[in-house]
Amino acid sequence: MLFHLPKLPSELRVIHLNQRIGQQRRRMATATLGKLEQLQLNAQLKKEALLRKKNDQKIFVVDFKGDVYAHAVEQLREEITMILATAKAGKDRVVVRLESPGGVVHGYGLAAAQLVRLRDAGFHLTICVDKVAASGGYMMACIANDIIAAPFAILGSIGVVAQLPNFNKLLKEHNIDYEVFTAGEYKRTVTVFGENSEEGKAKFEQELQQTHQLFKHFVENYRSQLDVSQVATGEHWYGEDALKLKLVDKLQTSDAYLLELLPQHDIYVINTRKKPTLGEKLGLQAAQMAQSVVPAVLEAAQTSLIKLAQRRIELRDPQF
Repeated sequence: MLFHLPKLPSELRVIHLNQRIGQQRRRMATATLGKLEQLQLNAQLKKEALLRKKNDQKIFVVDFKGDVYAHAVEQLREEITMILATAKAGKDRVVVRLESPGGVVHGYGLAAAQLVRLRDAGFHLTICVDKVAASGGYMMACIANDIIAAPFAILGSIGVVAQLPNFNKLLKEHNIDYEVFTAGEYKRTVTVFGENSEEGKAKFEQELQQTHQLFKHFVENYRSQLDVSQVATGEHWYGEDALKLKLVDKLQTSDAYLLELLPQHDIYVINTRKKPTLGEKLGLQAAQMAQSVVPAVLEAAQTSLIKLAQRRIELRDPQF
């Protein structure tokens, strides 16, 4: 990370999509076409290269695959920082291939703020949704100048959800008291183990409604063409209906969209990843397991304890 240093060093990978596709086309031509057709293909590729040079416009592609906690924002923020530092605002464009059912408010709030950096800097931003961009995922998508979705992609779910179990009755059955001590009237509204009061529940519901209002205002600010009162019901829609409701601007897969841009634009796919350790480079399975399985198990255990100990408000569609 440029400003927030990660525990493990990361590396930036840049793939020139035009060059990669061109090499694949030549391999296919060598295997399936005659000499004349291969010469025609080479001439076409040279013509496209000259056209791209004349056009002199680059398109940078980044991927965001979100989980409940929006962990992918760590890579997204670094990739966006690199684009802002090297690309030409007002000329070059950015495409984000987005996939997310949403998640915690603070995680997706930060992810959305990273995309706002691109808009504020003057970049034209296109977001492609091939599978799902719901709730917090749609909050990210609405920032784009254009939203392109596959015909059966899931979009919308502009709503807020919070859910937690309550074990108070079970504790009472076993004569176990659970005490909560707070300073501040609303420091704790509802709990997992305590007896929740009607006043606490009402305050918690008020907080949910407030979060929903902020969500709706954010969407309305970036997609003024939407009738927010019609779509901010917590429902989600598939591509065709989403287009009618103006949740998206066009129905097309990201592959088809990028393929259309290839002849006239230089397209670069950017992604960051953690650098492999020496053990991983040597193919030592034990080192890989120690560095991936053990932390994952510890994180899962810690997450389970946190879920039981505190409430969680999410911009997420619970159906996914």
